[in-house]
Amino acid sequence: MNEGKVRSYPSPQRAETCPLLLGVIFTLVVATLGNALSHLPVLDRVGAMLTSILLAVLYRNTVGYPEGLKDGIRFAGQKVLRFAIVLYGFKLNIQVIIHKGASLLLYDAQSIALSIAVTMLIAHIIGAERRLSLLLGIGTGVCGAAAIAAAAPVLEAEEEETAIGVGIVALVGTIFALAYAFLRSRLPLSPVEYGVLSGISLHRDSPCCRRSLPRRAGCPGGSASGKLGRVFLMVPLVFTIAIANRKRGGSQMRGNVPFPWFLAGFIATSLIGTYFPIPKDLLNLISTGASFLLASAMVGLGLNVHLANLRERALKPMAAMLTASVVLSLASYFTITH
Repeated sequence: MNEGKVRSYPSPQRAETCPLLLGVIFTLVVATLGNALSHLPVLDRVGAMLTSILLAVLYRNTVGYPEGLKDGIRFAGQKVLRFAIVLYGFKLNIQVIIHKGASLLLYDAQSIALSIAVTMLIAHIIGAERRLSLLLGIGTGVCGAAAIAAAAPVLEAEEEETAIGVGIVALVGTIFALAYAFLRSRLPLSPVEYGVLSGISLHRDSPCCRRSLPRRAGCPGGSASGKLGRVFLMVPLVFTIAIANRKRGGSQMRGNVPFPWFLAGFIATSLIGTYFPIPKDLLNLISTGASFLLASAMVGLGLNVHLANLRERALKPMAAMLTASVVLSLASYFTITH
C-alpha cells in the first residue's frame, strides 16, 4: 500500500541550519536573561553585558558546553559580534567630534597611547599574557567592551581571551566609574573640567551619565564628546593594527590576519547616523539593539571560559590594566588642571 510513496528526509542544509539557529537563539535567551537581571540591585552597577557573560561562564562551568549548539554559538561570537559593531556606528556622531575640534581628539589620542603603553609595559614586567593585555589596554584607552570586540578579530584572539577581556574591562570600568562619581564633589574641578576628565579617561559612563546618549549633552561639560572622540579613534587604531600584522605576516599571531572589513560598515553607519535625517527614537532603538546583540555575542564567547584557567590567565593582565587606569586618571587630571 505504501508503494509509490516517497519518504521525505530532511535536507543536509536544513539539518545544518537547525543547530545553527538554535545556538544563536540560545545566546539571545541568555542575553535576555542577563539584561533582565541587570536591573536588580548591585547588578545594575555592572550592566547587562557583564551580567550576560557571568551567566554564560556559570552555565559553561556547571551544566557544561552545549556541544549540539556549537555552530550557532560560534556564529554569535563571530558574525553577530561583527554585525553589532557595525550597528554600534550609529552611536558615533561625527559632527560632534568636528565641532569640538582637534584639541579634544588630541587628548583622546594621548589617552589611548598612554593606556596601551602602560598596560603593555607592566604586562612585560610581570609576565602577563601579551595578547590579553593588549586587548585590555585597547579597551581601557578606547571604549571598553566595544573596542575589545573590534580589535579581537584583528589580533586573532581566542574566544576565551576576548570574553575574559570584556569581563575584566567591564568590571574595572564599573569600579572606576563609581570612584569618579564619589570623587566628583571632592575634586577642585568645574563641571566642564570634570566632564572632560571623565570623557578622556573613563571608558564607561559614571552613574551621573549612565543614561546619556551620544547626541545628548546630559553629562557635564562634554563627557560624551570625549568618549565619542575615543570611539572615533578606534577605527584608525584597529586598521593600523591590522595593517601592521599583515605586513609582519602574522609572525606572532596564528597566521591569516583578517582585514577588519566590518569597520567599513561601522564608518558607513556613523556617516548615516550623523548626516541623514533618522528619527531619534529609531536611533535609540538601533543603539539598544546593538548593545543587546553585543551582549548576545559575549554570551557566545563567555561559554568558552574555563574557571580553572581564569585565575592563571586573568590576574596579571588585570593588574596591568588597573595600573594603566590609575596612571591614565592621574595624567588626565594633571593635564586638565595645569
